[in-house]
Amino acid sequence: MESKDFITPCLWFDNQAEDAVEFYASIFPNSKVGEITQYGKEGFEYHHKPEGSVMTVEFELNGQPFLALNGGPDFRFNEAISFYVYCGSEKQIDFLFEKLSENGSVNMPLDKYFWSNKYAFVTDKFGVSWQLDVGDVNSPQKIVPSLLFVNEKFNRVKEAVNHYTSIFPKSKVIMEHPFDKSMNLPEGTLLFAQFKLNGYLMNAMSGSTIKHNFDFNEAISFTINCDTQEEIDYYWQKLTDGGQEVQCGWLKDKFGISWQVVPTILNDLLRDPQKSSSVMNAIFKMKKFDIETLVKATK
Repeated sequence: MESKDFITPCLWFDNQAEDAVEFYASIFPNSKVGEITQYGKEGFEYHHKPEGSVMTVEFELNGQPFLALNGGPDFRFNEAISFYVYCGSEKQIDFLFEKLSENGSVNMPLDKYFWSNKYAFVTDKFGVSWQLDVGDVNSPQKIVPSLLFVNEKFNRVKEAVNHYTSIFPKSKVIMEHPFDKSMNLPEGTLLFAQFKLNGYLMNAMSGSTIKHNFDFNEAISFTINCDTQEEIDYYWQKLTDGGQEVQCGWLKDKFGISWQVVPTILNDLLRDPQKSSSVMNAIFKMKKFDIETLVKATK
């Protein structure tokens, strides 16, 4: 699988997935709205969504795949996971700042900071947080998920980066920026790190010793698209170690970050209207996905 499609951020909305996707696709370059799926009768006791309402919307921003899910009111976006946008020009950062802050909020105003000549941290009208940087990055991927480790996790950035890069293939640490020695923290405690997981770029930051009123939750998760059952078993075992199995391919790792370990064949199985109901019924009975069981459900 191409690395750009291997990990896909999933954004959990209540009923705003379509509106949010249309908004994002209208302001980011090289963007488009993809396939839309609807809820069926299956699993109503879990999702409480009317049959025929929008379940998921696939979309691309700046050529990168994303997924929007209408999952209900259970989870709300917060700053624990934001999207760091390397804008590459004054014109682009000014435009995105204006559009993303409209009817939203500004956490850090557009200004010069020690790490950037021009930067802003905003929360848009749907609650999703964005970090905008006028600088560029040496990668075709310009929108990078940024993990913020807060409260009792603030000093676990290095541990998390080492954990993830040990699990995923073609991974490497690109940059590590430790805290200043004046903070009197254990040597090597990281303020910021950038790393790649199978070619997919991610940032991790420490919330320092400041108390925050948020943490990781399911509002933003990361889908791992797997071609084989062996891959599903591998990532499930590695990422649930110290974490938690959830439902329908979802899990939480030991840091509280949510992942979905999903077979790539799933979309094809769900596209057949004669068989999708049986497949969905099978899905709602699963924690870890089992490809053989899904295929048998179509027989």
